[in-house]
Amino acid sequence: MKVRRSNRLVDMTRYLLEHPRSLVSLKFFGERYESAKSSISEDLGIVKHTFNEWGQGRLETIPGASGGAVLTPFYSQENAAKAIDNLVEKVNDDSRLLPGGYVYLSDLIGQPDILRQVGKLIATQYVDKDVDVIMTVETKGIPIAQSVAMYMNKPFVIVRNSSHITEGPTVSVNYVSGSVQRIKKMELSRRTLSAGANVLVVDDFMKGGGTITGMKSLIKEFDAHLVGVTVLAEGHPVNSQRLVNDCTSLIKVETDDGAEKKIVAQPGTFMENVFDKETENK
Repeated sequence: MKVRRSNRLVDMTRYLLEHPRSLVSLKFFGERYESAKSSISEDLGIVKHTFNEWGQGRLETIPGASGGAVLTPFYSQENAAKAIDNLVEKVNDDSRLLPGGYVYLSDLIGQPDILRQVGKLIATQYVDKDVDVIMTVETKGIPIAQSVAMYMNKPFVIVRNSSHITEGPTVSVNYVSGSVQRIKKMELSRRTLSAGANVLVVDDFMKGGGTITGMKSLIKEFDAHLVGVTVLAEGHPVNSQRLVNDCTSLIKVETDDGAEKKIVAQPGTFMENVFDKETENK
C-alpha cells in the first residue's frame, strides 16, 4: 500500500535528520513509500519550506538521474542568538567558579539538550566549510565533538594525554600548558587522521590556549589542514597571555576567584564571527 502523505512527511524528515549532509535519491524515497517521483518532489518542497521558515537548516534538491535531496541542519541568526543566550544564562552562576579561575561545565555538557544546541551552533559556523574530521582532546571535549560530528555527519578523533595500547602506533607532540606553564605531551593514533584532511578543532574551555596549540601542532605533523577552532567557553588567560588568537567561543566568562567569587558570563565571539562576516560577504 502507498504511504499517506502525512506519514511520508514525518518519516522523510526523520530520515533526512538522521542522515544530514548526505545525498538521498528521489528513487530511494519513491521505493520506500511506493510513490511517484512527482509526489516525492512535492513532499520535499514542503520539508524545504518548513526548515527555512523555522530557521533550522536548508534542504537542497539536486535534479537529474543521480540527484536527490541533501539536508544541512543549522541555526538561523535569530535561533543562534537564542541558543547563545540560553548558554549564558546557565553558566552565569557563581557556584560554578573553581580554583584558578576555571568554570564547572561538566553538568551542562552532560545534558542532551545543551549538547544538541552546542553541536548545532558549531555546525552552523562551518556549514559551508569543507570539513573531513572533528578533533578534540580527552576528556571533556569528547561529548561536544560527538555532537558536532552528528550534525556534520563526519567522524571525530580524540587526542590522548597518555599512551593507550589499543590506539596502536601514535604521533606525539610536546606543548606548553597555558594554565600551569609546563611541558606536557599529547598523542594521536596514526590511523585516525589522513594526510590532507581538513580538521575542525573543538573543546569545552580555553584559557591560555596551550591545549589548542598542541592540537594544531599535531595536525601539522599529520600534514593535515586546520579549518578552524571553536570552544564552548573561553576564560581570561593567566597574566593576559593567550597562545591562540584565531579561536571562536560560544560564551565568554570573566571570573574573580578572590573574596567575592564572581562569574560574569556573556556571549563570546560566535555571533560576530559567524553572522557579521556573513553579512559582510553578501
